[in-house]
Amino acid sequence: MHVALLELQDFRSYRAAEITFEPGVSVLRGRNGDGKTNLAEAIGYLAAQGSHRVATDAPLVRHGAARAILRGGVVRADRRALLEIEINPGKANRARLNRSPVPRAREILGILRTVLFAPEDLALVKGDPSERRRFLDELLTARAPRFAGVRADYDRVLKQRNALLKSAAAHRRPPGTETLATLEVWDTHLAEAGAVLLAARLELTAALRPLAAGAYADVARPTSPDAEAADAEATTGATPGIADLEYRSSLEGAELSTDRGKLADALREGMERARRQELERGISLVGPHRDELFLTLAGLPARGYASQGESWSFALALRLAAFELLRADGDDPVLILDDVFAELDTERRRRLAALVAPAEQVIITAAVPDDVPAELSGAAYDVAGGEVTRVR
Repeated sequence: MHVALLELQDFRSYRAAEITFEPGVSVLRGRNGDGKTNLAEAIGYLAAQGSHRVATDAPLVRHGAARAILRGGVVRADRRALLEIEINPGKANRARLNRSPVPRAREILGILRTVLFAPEDLALVKGDPSERRRFLDELLTARAPRFAGVRADYDRVLKQRNALLKSAAAHRRPPGTETLATLEVWDTHLAEAGAVLLAARLELTAALRPLAAGAYADVARPTSPDAEAADAEATTGATPGIADLEYRSSLEGAELSTDRGKLADALREGMERARRQELERGISLVGPHRDELFLTLAGLPARGYASQGESWSFALALRLAAFELLRADGDDPVLILDDVFAELDTERRRRLAALVAPAEQVIITAAVPDDVPAELSGAAYDVAGGEVTRVR
């Protein structure tokens, strides 16, 4: 799979832009602030219908414009597709496939698959649990686009249930029979939707664990065993160990399985146990929205114990694991490395280059061209003043 064409209209800093790409490595180079990351973000948005930089669509539309339009030409197994997304802040986005409108924008999910690593990914290790839940859910959707609907259904039910709990909490008196009966209905809806999402996350975590551990070992391994031991002692205070993942559910004490029926029952029971607290606080305390992907390094929590370099390596390992998982599904996703090499030392740059070079398409942004290892030579584009020019 590769992106052959990218067209932008009123997206971020671009009034208009058109870029053609080929398989292999493409390096977008230019000064910070000249729009390199905007191009990487646009490709990622075409794939995931979300930005890796902002939570809402409004900042994606060029100042003074009412909407932004993204088009991407995708080649996959000798078949071509033209994707188009019209971003309308405050309203539903619209999408087209091969110039024909589709009923909902999410219906074109899965045609283009990307794995994007950027400086913001440090939050995967150091940030709140919501960052890691988002990572899992985006990867689920990339592998099986129907999970976009699963997540939307769960979020809709959660919003309705929270509204009922908030209303009950505001009255500051025991809820009536009608409120409790309505709450039980929403308990069932939330448990059923949550069980589908929870089972998928558990399966995904199990698949990611060995891949993330292997990728971390490849990227973070120091040049000598002595250096490895010294680095571990200085940062984690422990002997060297592997990176590991564990899915921790809000279902305290429950035995987790991937059986959706059992998970739905456990979620309902968990809500019943938390009923008093939920009514007092006006918020749902049980469900996948409260879960955590717990990361450990050398047996210790990565959040708080890992050094800056270890955190970078762990975040990168998660993205590389996602890449390998998507690749195992049938074809290579487009790999996007946004200003990554500036954050790595020479040895880690070399190792990363060796890992990503075999990908069908790698798109790299760099402010300093010399930061990109020679092993990743390929097409080069200069980005400056809102213009993109191919120079090699």
